[in-house]
Amino acid sequence: LGVVFLGDGAPASSYGYTNSGYSVYEEENERLTESLRTKVSAIKSLSIEIGTEVKNQNKMLSEMDNDFDSTGGLLGATMGRLRTLSRGSQTKLLCYMMLFSLFVFFVIYWIIKMR
Repeated sequence: LGVVFLGDGAPASSYGYTNSGYSVYEEENERLTESLRTKVSAIKSLSIEIGTEVKNQNKMLSEMDNDFDSTGGLLGATMGRLRTLSRGSQTKLLCYMMLFSLFVFFVIYWIIKMR
């Protein structure tokens, strides 16, 4: 009876099966590790893109906030002027409205007459 030896001198009956099983598990581990590495890389790039998008959105929101503040200031100033105008005498306001109405009436009359 002869014992067959593999490349490193171990008998084929005991070492060959174990080496073959170990190799299958090692290859499976390598394949799963590579798959995991690919997924981690994809998640990393996605999270970087999300971070960039969040920074851009925050910048846009900050600019909108500044625009709303300036518009609010302008609207407040306009409302102040309207309050000042409304505190004036009602007869002066009525006079202005009558003059404006007459002006609009004459403009419409002139447009109709030109046709």
